Amino acid sequence: MKRETMIWTGLMVLAGAYLLYRAVGMGAGTVYVERINGTESSATGWEAMAGTAEVSVSQTIGVWVAAMFTLCIFSFIYKDNPFYKIAESVVIGVSAGYWMVVAFWTTLIPNLFGMLFPEWIRSWAMPGRSPVRNDDWFMYFVPLVLGAMLLWRLAPKGAWIARWPLAFIIGTTAGIRLIGYIHADFMSQTGNTIRSLMVLGTDPETGVVVGFDFWASLKAVLLVGGVLCCLVYFFFSVEHKGVAGKVSKVGIWYLMITFGAAFGYTVMGRIALLALRLEFLFDDWLRLIDTRGWRPPDWTGWW
Repeated sequence: MKRETMIWTGLMVLAGAYLLYRAVGMGAGTVYVERINGTESSATGWEAMAGTAEVSVSQTIGVWVAAMFTLCIFSFIYKDNPFYKIAESVVIGVSAGYWMVVAFWTTLIPNLFGMLFPEWIRSWAMPGRSPVRNDDWFMYFVPLVLGAMLLWRLAPKGAWIARWPLAFIIGTTAGIRLIGYIHADFMSQTGNTIRSLMVLGTDPETGVVVGFDFWASLKAVLLVGGVLCCLVYFFFSVEHKGVAGKVSKVGIWYLMITFGAAFGYTVMGRIALLALRLEFLFDDWLRLIDTRGWRPPDWTGWW
């Protein structure tokens, strides 16, 4: 155990020395801005060499903080450790605080307090808002009371009061989402399945039928046949033997291909996020690569 600790300590010291070298000698993580009419805009190394751009201390610190947190998250690959826990807690806390502020200014202010007290909100928060109340403005006291009841969740003896608005929110949200899912998933997929199995090709310019479109017809047959096979697989009133069993096996193949494609799409999305973080570390932070051509060749940076 001591040997492993010594090895990791040595690696950390070497990594720290390398980062210090990149920071001092190569200007790693330095962000340049150009001031135009009192506003800052991103600048390149070429503009820094020309003397038209300057170092942004705040953005440079931001790059280093982002890089350190990225490395802390990557440290979980080795094992769970305090650096990962700190980064995870900070990310969750900052995200929760950010979305709370966004919800306050985009939901509570315009949609609740703006309806109840439009003149007051217009005086300090939304100057362009009309000071006239709507005819049904008093109805907005209902969500105000329900929101206040939710805060009782923080009280040890009044937590039961928050159950009523929580049940109302869950019930209404489920009903609204159910209607959305019926239209978007059930009705839309049913409509897309009801199609002709023989597709005729048309001239895009004249719209005249030019003949049989084999590939479009094959696509329609595979789509409709796959839906029917999957429905047979989930039809448990008939034992899956004989013809029904063979059709249900085809449905299993369709399901496995669908699940595999969905999983592969998810994995590729995560790999894309990983590639973006690695590009950030190697380009914006360490400057080992220059994917955007922002820095001159053999340029060591300007502090």
